[in-house]
Amino acid sequence: MEIITLKNGIRVILENIPYLRSVCLGIWVKNGSRHESVSTNGISHFMEHMLFKGTKTRTAKDIANEMDSVGGQLNAFTSKEYTCYYTRTLDTHVSKGLDILSDMFFNSNFDNDEIEKERNVIIEEINMYEDTPEEVASDLLQHSVWQNYPLGFSILGTKKSISSFNSDTFKNFWKEKYTPKNIVIAVAGNFKKEEIVDMIKSHFEDFEIKGDVNTPKDALYRPTVVTKEKDIEQIHLQLGFPSINLKDDNIYAMAALNTIFGGGMSSRLFQKIREENGLAYSVYSYNSSHEDVGLFSIYASLIKENVKDVLVYIFKEIQDLKIQRIDNIVLNRTKEQLKSNYILSLESSSSRMSNIGRSLVMLNRVLTPDQVLCKIESVTVEDVFNLALNILDESKVSLCAVGNIGNIDFENMLKNVI
Repeated sequence: MEIITLKNGIRVILENIPYLRSVCLGIWVKNGSRHESVSTNGISHFMEHMLFKGTKTRTAKDIANEMDSVGGQLNAFTSKEYTCYYTRTLDTHVSKGLDILSDMFFNSNFDNDEIEKERNVIIEEINMYEDTPEEVASDLLQHSVWQNYPLGFSILGTKKSISSFNSDTFKNFWKEKYTPKNIVIAVAGNFKKEEIVDMIKSHFEDFEIKGDVNTPKDALYRPTVVTKEKDIEQIHLQLGFPSINLKDDNIYAMAALNTIFGGGMSSRLFQKIREENGLAYSVYSYNSSHEDVGLFSIYASLIKENVKDVLVYIFKEIQDLKIQRIDNIVLNRTKEQLKSNYILSLESSSSRMSNIGRSLVMLNRVLTPDQVLCKIESVTVEDVFNLALNILDESKVSLCAVGNIGNIDFENMLKNVI
C-alpha cells in the first residue's frame, strides 16, 4: 500500500493485488449532507446524480454504452460526510474507466433540462424512502437528536430544498466543495504502479482550485422522544445514545459491544426478544461513527401490544451489560466473528478500494489488514465493559416511533421502563 500526493494536493492511495484481474478506482470527495445548509440540503446527493447526465463530449447514453462495451461498472454513492464516484473494470480496461470517470468529474454539463428530469427522479427516491418505515424512523431519530445541525439533515434533501437547484447552483457548489484538498483517489486491484500513476497525473494533476479541507459543522446530541403517525401494521421503534467518533481508540471495542448486544442472530437482543419471546420480527443494533461524534442505535419492528415488553427487555439487556462483565469465552468468539467478517469483506477490488479510500479521506491514515486484526485482537473485557457504562447511559436515551401510534405515551412509557 502506498500514498502519493500530487502537486495540487490530491492524495492517491494504491493497493496492488496481483492475483486479481480487476481494478477498482474511486474518486472520494470529503463532502456530504453535513456540509450543507438548509437551503442547499440534498445538493451533494443531487450532484452525484448529475455527474452521470452527460459531459461536453459524451451524452449520458454514451457513458453507459462505453462502460458496457468493456464490461465495466460505473457507480457512485453519497453519505453524510463524503461522496464517492468509482469504476471497476478488468485490468486491461482501466484506462477506459479512468477516462470516462475523469470526464464526468471535470466536464459535466449541468444542463437545466437534465436537472429538471433528475429532480423528478430524486423526488421519487424520496417517496420510496417515505414508504420504508425503517428508513423513516432512522432519519427522524437523527434529525431529532442532531436538531438544527446539518448532521441531522437527510442525505436526499427535501422536496422544497432540491426544487431550487439549477445549473449555476451546481457549478458554484462544485467549485466550492470539489477542491484538491478534499479529494482522494483510491485504486485497488491488479495494476502496474508507474502506468496507473502516470494516468492519474495526466487527468488530475493540472486541476487547480483554491480551497481548504471541508470541516464538519458542529453537532450537539440532544435527548428526545419523537413520533410519527403512519397508517401501517407495525410500530417501528428506534432508540439512540450518543456514541464515539471515528477517530476514537475504542472503535474496535464498540464493534465488539455492538456484535454482542444486537449485531447479529446470536446477539443478546435477537435471542431474547425474537427467539425466546417472539415479540418482534426484526431487532438489531448498530453504531454510526462520524468525524467528531457518533450515534448508537437500537431498532425493532413490532405490533403495538408488544412495545412495552420489548422496551423492558432492551433495558434489561443494557443493565446486564453494565452490571456484569462478559467473559473471555464470549469475547474471543466475538473477536473471531469480527475478524472473519472483516477479512471476507476485503475479497474484491471494490471492497478494498472502499476500505482504503474511506480511511484516507476521513481519518488521514490507512491501517493494513494485519494492523486491523491486531486492533480487534487487543480488545479486552474491560474495554467492552467500560464502553457499555459510558455509551448505554439511560439518562441520554432518545426514542423515535413510526406507525399507528394512537394514544401511546412513549415519553412516559420510557420513564417507567428505565
